[in-house]
Amino acid sequence: MDTAIDWGVVWTHLYQIGIAFILALPVAWNRERASRSAGLRTFPLVSIAACGYMLVGIEVLDTTDAESRVIYGVLAGMGFIGGGAILKGKGSVSGTATAASLWNTGAIGVAVAYSRYEIALVLAALNFATLHIVTQLKPEEPPSDEEDG
Repeated sequence: MDTAIDWGVVWTHLYQIGIAFILALPVAWNRERASRSAGLRTFPLVSIAACGYMLVGIEVLDTTDAESRVIYGVLAGMGFIGGGAILKGKGSVSGTATAASLWNTGAIGVAVAYSRYEIALVLAALNFATLHIVTQLKPEEPPSDEEDG
């Protein structure tokens, strides 16, 4: 059994995981600034984990069918994590944008693992633009008439 480390592959994967980390930072910064439940730690970790799982899948598995199962698992896991960010209160639901952003961040990691940096960049840019710019266009909700108690 050959256990020699191919340092060229190590550096390539380190580069890819670094890109996944960097592309998650703008969304992480936005969510942190908005005092959301997920922020500067969570989003980069989601992106690098998704990238890492896909890199393992690409390196270890020998069929695209098997790789597609890894993608399915990553995206289902992102949905599970995102579900934890959604909070339902009296007459309101919050955290859906954070949940959707977590799911998108997983897709960024998968795209980077496949060296589809253009897809990852577009996903990151559109996610950030939606959270940072489009949010400013959203009308403010009037205060609730419900009493707390």
